[in-house]
Order: sequence, then structure tokens, then C-alpha cells
Amino acid sequence: MNLSDATIGQVMIPVDDFDRGVAFYRDILGLPHIFSAPPQMAFFHCGAVRLLVGVLPPGQAAQRGSAVYFKVGDIQGVYASLKARGVRFQAEPHLIHRTPAYELWLAEFSDPDGNHLALMSEVPGAGS
Repeated sequence: MNLSDATIGQVMIPVDDFDRGVAFYRDILGLPHIFSAPPQMAFFHCGAVRLLVGVLPPGQAAQRGSAVYFKVGDIQGVYASLKARGVRFQAEPHLIHRTPAYELWLAEFSDPDGNHLALMSEVPGAGS
């Protein structure tokens, strides 16, 4: 047995301040809030994946090595909306890769706790 048939069910993003983390992911990013289990955990829908925003137990260091990429259909529109809500992006959406079928665009940013996040969009037919 291995993970060849597995899917990602949940991703955990560590935050230092529970209320600030919930507000950012719910109010700024607009992810649908499923439920909270204060003072440590809040759960959000992100497509087929559940996102756990949580405060780590005292003494446990946060590991902030993985980035979460939010796949969106309209990267320019989402970028403009989030920027208007105060999200600080490293750069405007930019082209990363072009194929005959699509262009891959990215726009990286961080949450208030320094977790690496990004918008990504595969623009169909743009590479033709």
C-alpha cells in the first residue's frame, strides 16, 4: 500500500494570532469559513481541500517552508481585489511559463504571519 490513490484532504497553515489569522483568510482572502474550534483551529473550504488555520501549541515552532498556491480563473481580477483589501504582493501577476495550450501566471504574497502564498492561473489558449 502507498499513497498513489490519495488526495490532499487538508493543509495546515500555522498562525501566531488566532483572530488575526481567521480574519485574514475569511475576510481578506474570502475563503468560506466552515467552523472554528478556538483558540487554536479554524477550518475553511478551498475547492476540494480543507484549509486548517491554526495556532501551534506553546513551544512548538512553526514550519513555514511550503507555499500554498490558490488556483484562480481570473488572476488579474483576484489580484486587484486582494490588493484593494490590503494584501501586499511581491509583484504584479506575471508570466512564468508558456505552452501551446496555456500561459501560467503567478502572483506571490504572504499572510500576516509570513506564510508563503500565491495566486496561480492557467490562461487557456493564450500561448497559441
